[in-house]
Amino acid sequence: MDLESRKQLPLFSIGIVEKLTGLSARQIRYYEQHELVKPARSAGNQRLFSFVDVERLIQVSALLDEGLNMEGVKARMKRLVANETQDKKQSEPTDQQVFERMRQEMLEHPGGSGSSEFQGDLFRFYRKR
Repeated sequence: MDLESRKQLPLFSIGIVEKLTGLSARQIRYYEQHELVKPARSAGNQRLFSFVDVERLIQVSALLDEGLNMEGVKARMKRLVANETQDKKQSEPTDQQVFERMRQEMLEHPGGSGSSEFQGDLFRFYRKR
C-alpha cells in the first residue's frame, strides 16, 4: 500500500478529529453539510475521517480565520483540489514515459558503463541491433 492510499484510509472518529483540529463536533458536521469534507461511514453509520479529511478541515478553519465566508472557502478549496490534481498529473510520469526513458538510458550506456539512473543488468533486453 502506498502513502497516498494510506492517507485516504478512514481511521479517525469525530472525537479524535476534534482533538486534532481544535474544531467542535458541530463545526465538523457543519463543514460536512457544506461538502467541504466527506468522511466515510462505518457499518454503524459513524463518521470515519482520513488524514486527508483532517488536513482539509484544518485548511477550512484557517481560511475562515482569514476572514473568508463559506462561499469563499468553498471556491478556494475547489481551486486547491484542482491544482493538487493537476500538479500530481504533471509531476508523476506515466509507466510508458518511465519505460521509454529507461530504454533510452540503456541504449546510450550499453553494458552498464557510466552512472545510470536505472543501474542494473536490464540493458541486455535493449541491445542495439
